[in-house]
Amino acid sequence: QVQLVESGGGLVQPGGSLTLSCAASGTIFDIYAMAWYRQAPGKRRELVAHQDKVGNTNYGASVKGRFTISRDIVKKTVSLQMTSLEPEDTATYFCNADARETAPSARRDYWGKGTLVTVSA
Repeated sequence: QVQLVESGGGLVQPGGSLTLSCAASGTIFDIYAMAWYRQAPGKRRELVAHQDKVGNTNYGASVKGRFTISRDIVKKTVSLQMTSLEPEDTATYFCNADARETAPSARRDYWGKGTLVTVSA
């Protein structure tokens, strides 16, 4: 089983910055991509940022230019640097990995439990 543990959430003022981290552990044959999603109360989960194994990145429209995703392939970690935070960024942020546990096992999505980011004065 692949476990993902997020850290770094908290309360930040509008205009501030915060960095989230996620570490993957457990039985891992390969991780093809890692991503961050978020879900605000009463809203659907949405993609924040995604990075594949060769470094291609993809960002949600509302965070482009403000957030940066980066992966450490060897350490099996992914971080999300968030700047110019707005109250609309308030949400629970979830780490996601597109991974395979063993060579013959199916490739699938894994999720962390989430970390809360609150942007408020």
